[in-house]
Amino acid sequence: MPILTGPRLMPRSGTPPRQLVVLLHGFGADGNDLIDLAQEWQPLLPDAAFVAPHAPEPCIQGFGRQWFALTFRDPHERWRGVSRAGPTLDAFLDAELEALGLGPHQLALVGFSQGCMMALHVALRRPAPVAAVVGLSGMLVMEEGTGPESLSPSAVPPVLLAHGDQDEVIPVDALFLSAEALAAANVPAEWHLSAGIGHGIDDGALHHAGQFLAAGFARAARRG
Repeated sequence: MPILTGPRLMPRSGTPPRQLVVLLHGFGADGNDLIDLAQEWQPLLPDAAFVAPHAPEPCIQGFGRQWFALTFRDPHERWRGVSRAGPTLDAFLDAELEALGLGPHQLALVGFSQGCMMALHVALRRPAPVAAVVGLSGMLVMEEGTGPESLSPSAVPPVLLAHGDQDEVIPVDALFLSAEALAAANVPAEWHLSAGIGHGIDDGALHHAGQFLAAGFARAARRG
């Protein structure tokens, strides 16, 4: 199983981490593409550590990394891809939490595009719920013919989906289809639509995501 590495930032407060935010990049990028988001959210999350692992495979496009290959010719390749890459990401999350002495409720996942697919797939199947999941410009991948019963009944984190209404890579319909599937699985989900934005992240989505992460960690801390 590949061992993931990537850039990280320790808490702005200078104290040992009380939360961990894992940033999962998209197809053809790497962890350096997302780690700067940490600086946007550090004022809201001063006690959080941030890490942005590089995906395990070189991208088939010849640059960057990929969580799994995408040819767009096979309707099942996304499901097979998240299923194959999921154990590697799960092992990384477990190792990071253990190294920092944190529990599952002190973890949040943020994923962009293909990283969003990975974040939702893994978080909804872990044995204990994480504090929050933010899915940016991506989608929930489900196996054809399966429903919400395939998700872990114990792993029900709050989810925020954000998408640009002009996304030319993953059409905005993916947000609404994902929100419906999550609702069918009794997973609480909010969504944010960025007007005039393509396949990217605008200031509105960044602000909403930061507030969502802070609220998720606060709720998880109260639950213990």
